Amino acid sequence: MTKRIQDLIPPFVRAIEPYHPGKPIEELERELGVRAVKLASNENPLGPSPLAVAAAQKALAESHRYPDGSGYYLRAELAQRLGLALDQIILGGGSTDLIELVAHTLLGPGDEGLTSAGSFPMYYIAIRAAGAKLRTVPLRGYDYDLDALAAAVTAGTKLVYLANPNNPTGTMFTAAHFERFLGHVEAESSAVVVLDEAYSEYVERPDYSRSLDLVRAGRRVLVLRTFSKVYGLAGLRIGYGLGPAELLAEMNKIRSPFNTAGLAQAAALAALDDAEHVRRSIASNRAGLEQLAAGLARLGVKFVPSVANFVLVELGRDAGPGAAALERAGVIVRPMAWMGFPEAVRVTVGTRDENEKFLVALAAVLARGECQGGSAG
Repeated sequence: MTKRIQDLIPPFVRAIEPYHPGKPIEELERELGVRAVKLASNENPLGPSPLAVAAAQKALAESHRYPDGSGYYLRAELAQRLGLALDQIILGGGSTDLIELVAHTLLGPGDEGLTSAGSFPMYYIAIRAAGAKLRTVPLRGYDYDLDALAAAVTAGTKLVYLANPNNPTGTMFTAAHFERFLGHVEAESSAVVVLDEAYSEYVERPDYSRSLDLVRAGRRVLVLRTFSKVYGLAGLRIGYGLGPAELLAEMNKIRSPFNTAGLAQAAALAALDDAEHVRRSIASNRAGLEQLAAGLARLGVKFVPSVANFVLVELGRDAGPGAAALERAGVIVRPMAWMGFPEAVRVTVGTRDENEKFLVALAAVLARGECQGGSAG
């Protein structure tokens, strides 16, 4: 008897809620026939590093060749800059590739992965796709509750995912708090802690992170970073992980042999030298956060103060109608019901003009009663 395709899929795969990508700007522009603004996917509004663009164009002439499967030159440069050994660095097709890869390396049926509710959905997907049990701990307000997460760790916990700053809330925990958490995890289990620092370059607080010191000290932590955000290379899909050489050696056994393109490696290597682009991107983001905070406060709309390049904005009982109304005004934001915040949208920090377009559109939507709008607080 021939089975249906669905019957061949393991139940734990069938139960996975897929990742929902943001609406492409081209799609909305086709629908409306107007120039739209996309503030939905936490991209760099200044675009890619000019040095990276030039390097990618040069590398295009060699695109008939397979890329360097180990990404030697990019890893060597990162090792030199970060004070790590070459075998403590692994490349991925964006940090999402590494989120999945570490789960498939460490987890199997009967194992347990732990993370927070109200965080990046790829953590949940990666744990479930490995056939492991997913356990989550609620946020404390809009913050990770590291104390509750520490209490939830058991001898069966093999992998813990944390985002710092957290996506979608934009909040962070301090280096000291994380080190206390890590110490508890190491005392209670053999788990590896994945510390996702995709937005680290935007954080301008001295108490933010000492993750590299922990990697250098040989702690059981895998730090993930990416070229998608401040470097503006989201479309090239390249990120990297920093962690124990023994763990990365096992991950490399199941890593796709060419998981980062030659164009991406060349662009990322050049982007590391573009300090001016990074400086401008951080300064633009800082000004944009201030602009959005001031504008939302004037409108009386509640939002979560952010240290990243996006803001979680409360639109009322159901943010869907408000997000749809903003789209009709040519502004794409990200409704957050699927990430656990049904009353909120996530708004990427754009250029000054893009931020202003969002604020003007939101004021009009509120005036027409197309969303409730949370009270500022």
